[in-house]
Amino acid sequence: MRHAFYLLYLRLNWVHWQETLAENRSIIIMDLEYSKFSDASKKGSWKTALLFAYQSLGVVYGDLSTSPLYVYKSTFAEDIQHSESNEEIFGVLSFVFWTLTLVPLFKYVFVVLRADDNGEGGTFALYSLICRHANVSLLPNRQVADEAVSTYKLEHPPEKRSSSRVKVYLEKHKVLHTALLILVLLGTCMVIGDGVLTPAISVFSAVSGLELSMSKEHHQYAVIPITCFILVCLFALQHYGTHRVGFLFAPVVLTWLLCISALGLYNMIHWNPHVYKALSPYYMFKFLKKTKKGGWMSLGGILLCITGSEAMFADLGHFSYAAIQTAFTFLVYPALILAYMGQAAYLSQHHHTSYHISFYVSVPESVRWPVLVIAILASVVGSQAIISGTFSIINQSQSLSCFPRVKVIHTSDKIHGQIYIPEINWVLMILCITVTIGFRDTKHMGNASGLAVMTVMLVTTCLMSLVIILCWNKPPAVALSFLLFFGSIELLYFSASLTKFTEGAWLPILLALFLMTIMFVWHYATIKKYEFDLHNKVSLEWLLALGPSLGVARVPGIGLVFTDLTSGIPANFSRFVTNLPAYHRILVFVCVKSVPVPFVPPAERYLVGRVGPAAHRSYRCIVRYGYRDVHQDIDSFETELVARLADFIRYDWHRSQHTSPYAEDDASHSNESSSERRLAVIGTVTFSGTPGYGIEESVEPASVSIGFSTVESVTDVIEMQAVGAGAVERRVRFAIDDDDSESDGQTKMYVQLEEELRDLMTAQEAGTAFILGHTHVEAKQGSSILKRLAINFGYNFLRRNCRGPDVALKVPPISLLEVGMVYVV
Repeated sequence: MRHAFYLLYLRLNWVHWQETLAENRSIIIMDLEYSKFSDASKKGSWKTALLFAYQSLGVVYGDLSTSPLYVYKSTFAEDIQHSESNEEIFGVLSFVFWTLTLVPLFKYVFVVLRADDNGEGGTFALYSLICRHANVSLLPNRQVADEAVSTYKLEHPPEKRSSSRVKVYLEKHKVLHTALLILVLLGTCMVIGDGVLTPAISVFSAVSGLELSMSKEHHQYAVIPITCFILVCLFALQHYGTHRVGFLFAPVVLTWLLCISALGLYNMIHWNPHVYKALSPYYMFKFLKKTKKGGWMSLGGILLCITGSEAMFADLGHFSYAAIQTAFTFLVYPALILAYMGQAAYLSQHHHTSYHISFYVSVPESVRWPVLVIAILASVVGSQAIISGTFSIINQSQSLSCFPRVKVIHTSDKIHGQIYIPEINWVLMILCITVTIGFRDTKHMGNASGLAVMTVMLVTTCLMSLVIILCWNKPPAVALSFLLFFGSIELLYFSASLTKFTEGAWLPILLALFLMTIMFVWHYATIKKYEFDLHNKVSLEWLLALGPSLGVARVPGIGLVFTDLTSGIPANFSRFVTNLPAYHRILVFVCVKSVPVPFVPPAERYLVGRVGPAAHRSYRCIVRYGYRDVHQDIDSFETELVARLADFIRYDWHRSQHTSPYAEDDASHSNESSSERRLAVIGTVTFSGTPGYGIEESVEPASVSIGFSTVESVTDVIEMQAVGAGAVERRVRFAIDDDDSESDGQTKMYVQLEEELRDLMTAQEAGTAFILGHTHVEAKQGSSILKRLAINFGYNFLRRNCRGPDVALKVPPISLLEVGMVYVV
């Protein structure tokens, strides 16, 4: 009778828990086969591809499409003059044509866009790809278990027989790991610098069209205030999110592209139908032969025709490869070529407009005002795209511990990746206005923007060369050919930009040095803090020895101890118990970490295990996020964490009682005091019917699924043995049948399971406390002056003036317990 009562009580409670968990969370499982099928169907649908191609116009091509506003004006600003021979204008047109063809079309559309990281692009995507294929990452708390994440897959796994010499050399030399990170940070900083310069030069160039409708005296007092007013409005509206006006972006850019195409055709037909001959490379050599050093220096203006090309790769995650390829190849590229040819055709017949060389002189007076309005709108759209990209890359840097914590607001619940960072937004606005007022012309702005653009492209070329070898497993000769061909083109433009150092190019260098210092100091101190925690963690035996005999009490509630460690007991907890001899009845060591992938599927996010025997009620939970993942708010995180713990408790008790030829060895560790070796990935999927019993040998992580015939959900558990070499990975699937539950062993197990679940629920009702370290970092005695400056002043200044971990996690002050810690690194 007693057994029947327990079984009935447990069954009802089990159903209640399943219903509660189903209400409190919705978990999405990323099934690889389903993902591949959906991706294939999406890419195979030409209607979907065309729709995405249309939508990409407003997000990806706003900056690139507005470059005709200032390319010719920047090129002829000082170094070369427009003459009646037309050798200069035809040479510039030839350079523009072949630059647009080789860099955006050949390099990005046909090569770089294929190096996506699970559909994501950008500098960090390339870096994460390299880190997954070679052991070059400097991120702390890495685990072998992270490689089991479905998005961690290696599309081109290397052969086991031999390893690339480049890979071996990279992994062997630690200094190259640091050099690679610095290279990535340099590209990141230049993207942020471009976020300052692009809005300024785009809006300023668009508004400069007023010069043809005003006197010089009125013009100089009108353009700067109007530009600043537009920039202030642009940044002030950022907190609303682009999704509210984003539907207007694509029509604006499409209208602008059609407009410049029509103007280009009109000017070609009306002024010089034979301008197409200038597309021959012969005119490039003729141009350089005549202009010599001046022509080489003018390349700093020509390179502005490819500003925004990096956005095709950086925004790859929002669209498909086919969409971006289609939009550029069949619309953006032809429209830009027609626009530049039309301007060249007009200028080839007007040789006395050197001072007035600009986009608007080639626009017929009857349509100049409508074109001016469209140009301003297009420049705002292009600026919006680079501002959003700046927010995104700073968020990625923050996720990978390369940037101080800042407030990140997700402006859309439906559209992933649309974020707003208030502090960065206002800093960008102030810098944009300062650049506009300080430079006052497109020449200096163009010099600054050109250097930033070419630096990012050089970084992408270098990283792409490593991807070709390490990820695509191509011969080094292929990567070297890619590096030499595209690198030589970009170095030519880069060298021309450097000659403009005193004429505006100093600004992106200064910004990059300042940002790189901040990012590197923050990353370096974060690594040193982790190493300090690693060397000062306490043993599990110390935790298990705590008890009433030592004057340590267990109080009701759940204690969440946040740490960067994935194993062991952190020093901040030992300090907490030393000063306050009590800790919570349910103790959870939580590690929130980043994995070098863009997204971690929710079903694979929580890695849960026991710390000590079941009776101790201590657990470890590792929460894994990708660099583009949205972090949960504290309320949903707390609910989700408790639900995952409950799932794990059910799994662990059933696993310890269930025997199979493959799980028997592991069951013996269930109640050992040193049982911190096993971690399980807990996730919930919808399941109809009772799963069958089966054991499947696999090279994948061991996966155990438990189901009951009375419920419609089944818990997926990926079990990780001790993360180290030689770990055996198995996939086991079984179900608990009702016939076996009548045994005394099963009844005893149900009673213990019910007791532990009841303790967890009681603790949750009593409240949750968040135990975080309040840290102060100091450099060791005898450290170099540079290290003392970086740690004692730089890092601590950033830590005091940026968001703390409690603010970042949105922990309620009433639930916060801070433990003071001094790190001597």
